[in-house]
Amino acid sequence: MTRYARMWPREVFDCDDGTLEKLDLLKEKGVYVLYRDDVPYYVGRATKDLRLRLSYHAKKPGSKYYNFWNFFSVFVPGKKASSGELEAIRELEAILISAMPTANGAKPKLEKKNFPKEVKDLMRRIRMNRIPPSP
Repeated sequence: MTRYARMWPREVFDCDDGTLEKLDLLKEKGVYVLYRDDVPYYVGRATKDLRLRLSYHAKKPGSKYYNFWNFFSVFVPGKKASSGELEAIRELEAILISAMPTANGAKPKLEKKNFPKEVKDLMRRIRMNRIPPSP
């Protein structure tokens, strides 16, 4: 990831003075997080332009998430080659969806790894030492 903006107010999209068009960061492809106050609500990706994607969520009452957010963050990956960039965007989106409780219906395509046997055994020993034996 090369650039990001964190917890910007939704009102950025209410500016009609051309300010929004000057924000180069929002002209990039990337991943965004919509927040309801300070709680992540939705994670999405913009494969063309973050500004257009976020404007849609901010200005279109028909948008599925229109009523449910008031802040946003954006993350722009460092890769510029189109296939590498899109893969980086998909991967970042999957990581954020997996890491944060949100209203996303998407299931990230990340391989789930179970604990190795050694870790399971260690966790069991730790638990057993913390819990007093039954009388």
